[in-house]
Amino acid sequence: MKISNRSSCFLTLLLVTGSSGTAQQDRRLEESDPPATHNMLVVGERTVFLSHLPMFDDLNEEKTDYTSMHRYQVILEGRFIRNRKDVTNIYTKDRESNPGTKIYTLQPARFVLARLFTPTAGAPALRSFPATIFRDHLERNGETIKGLEDVVIKVNKVVHAREFDPSEKKLSQLEYLLFGKGDELFLAHLISRPPDFDQIIAVKTIGRRFTDEELGRGVRMLLPERSNTAAQRIKENEQAKAQFQVASASQVLELPVEAGTEYYFEEGELAMPAVFSQTAEEKKSGF
Repeated sequence: MKISNRSSCFLTLLLVTGSSGTAQQDRRLEESDPPATHNMLVVGERTVFLSHLPMFDDLNEEKTDYTSMHRYQVILEGRFIRNRKDVTNIYTKDRESNPGTKIYTLQPARFVLARLFTPTAGAPALRSFPATIFRDHLERNGETIKGLEDVVIKVNKVVHAREFDPSEKKLSQLEYLLFGKGDELFLAHLISRPPDFDQIIAVKTIGRRFTDEELGRGVRMLLPERSNTAAQRIKENEQAKAQFQVASASQVLELPVEAGTEYYFEEGELAMPAVFSQTAEEKKSGF
């Protein structure tokens, strides 16, 4: 393991861990976005994580905001409740029984996504929402899972929440958010501006174990020798040299990583305007 102090090479992450907020904040959030259906990817076996499926769509007339109601990258830690009982194990058992199925998704009832998080510390403004869980992609012939229809998603934690900003520069190098618990770790590609891509992939760090406390604070990973393109993204069973930085820490750790299963990859819907046909890179990767 090598240690350097090149912390300036990283994008400043906006890690929002929830807030009770104020009535004024809640009114502003509700006025900015009407309720919408925010579909999410479901990953994890020992702990369940949800990743919102984002889009840009277009710019408003002032070119100050993206027009899509899905203009957020949001990752949640949660569990599934039905009739006041925790039924998360139905999902985990279903995933264990279907090892060839990478994608699990959920379709929630309409709600304002931004109400899950606010810019100050505390509990999320919205702690739960109803949804149905699907085996495979719900927008691509996914099947509902028996016992997971109309469950309540209890949000344990907002892992990451960020609204896309048209004034930000596109990241030039590949950068990821490391999240998970224990040795069940994932990378989420940090989305900046279109054209971009969404990716969730399992990963192992070699020579350093990140604690749950560090993961809770936020850990970002940079691949400094790779450009920020879908073709250059880290792929299944690949090893790479990476730089890690824990939020609020000055040191940058240089560690080898080994990628596991790529659970999700989407490129077309992160173009502007969105492309709903399969891109060449998606086809090559089986998504």
